[in-house]
Amino acid sequence: MSKLHFALVGCGRIAQRHAHHIDQVGVLKAVCDIVPEAADSLACKYGATAYYSLEELLTKEGQVDVVSVCTPNGLHAQHSIASLRAGKHVLVEKPMALSSRDCGEMIKAAERANRRLFAIKQNRFNPPVAAVKNAIDAGTLGKIHSFQLSCFWNRNPQYYENSWKGTRELDGGTLFTQFSHFVDLLYWMLGDVQRVYAMSGNFAHRGIIEFEDTGVIIMELDSGTLGTVNYTVNSYEKNMEGSLTLFGEKGTVKIGGQYLNELEYQHIQDFIFKDLPAGNQANNYGTYVGSMSNHDKVYENVVQALLNNTAIATNSYEALKTVEIIEKIYQAAGRIQEAVR
Repeated sequence: MSKLHFALVGCGRIAQRHAHHIDQVGVLKAVCDIVPEAADSLACKYGATAYYSLEELLTKEGQVDVVSVCTPNGLHAQHSIASLRAGKHVLVEKPMALSSRDCGEMIKAAERANRRLFAIKQNRFNPPVAAVKNAIDAGTLGKIHSFQLSCFWNRNPQYYENSWKGTRELDGGTLFTQFSHFVDLLYWMLGDVQRVYAMSGNFAHRGIIEFEDTGVIIMELDSGTLGTVNYTVNSYEKNMEGSLTLFGEKGTVKIGGQYLNELEYQHIQDFIFKDLPAGNQANNYGTYVGSMSNHDKVYENVVQALLNNTAIATNSYEALKTVEIIEKIYQAAGRIQEAVR
């Protein structure tokens, strides 16, 4: 097989980026959206076939190898499981699902179908993030005593207008839609969470969203490391900061910028980070900006994993752990996250 054949489910903003990168490494055979105009537009641009139901796509597109799921968060499990049962590999946008139970069902479906389930965690590819992760694994920072994670973005009322975003059922919460990548990096770099204390509130989006716009969290990790997470989508008019500061026995380092894209501070025993590449730009959606645009690296990994049997950059178990940690946070904040079925 020279090139993988892909299908895209959900033709919204993020799907445009997926389609572009699919076109670089494979063939976009089909797209699907319940809004016919969205499916038709994307299909026309890439010479794909447009469908308006996933069931029809899966029935008629036997040559498709991979289905990329870009639908609203609350539909990820349903659409991924249907695609896996149809014999397709699946690449699912963040978050993997809105409950750890649904994540588990997705993993079981992949195992039963003997297909791969990929999860998108593109911030792992940010140059300073990758460099600090390597340093942690090499023991360069020694034991990590504590951390501080800051997520200060802006999402104005217009962002939520006429959209599934902001709903408990399909969006799930600010940690799911805006900051699940940050939770993933905590788990990937520092390990699992033992205890959580949290408070949250909705200060600037009352009547607009069905959950919090701000949260304050204290964590104790399995390693004994202590840390805080402060997040909000109330930064005035624009994104301010997405940063992670680590305090280790051999050094202190801060990955900062708006999207964990800059090495802002380092003071480490007998070591210095230098000559880090600039990395990609952030995803720009017109009225707001998202995380770093590393979907090209995600798709390169999918192709290599399926054609050359290389390791998956983010496996489904790690994606499940992100959802599990978010559930712990919301439970600690007094909001029980019910499984979306």
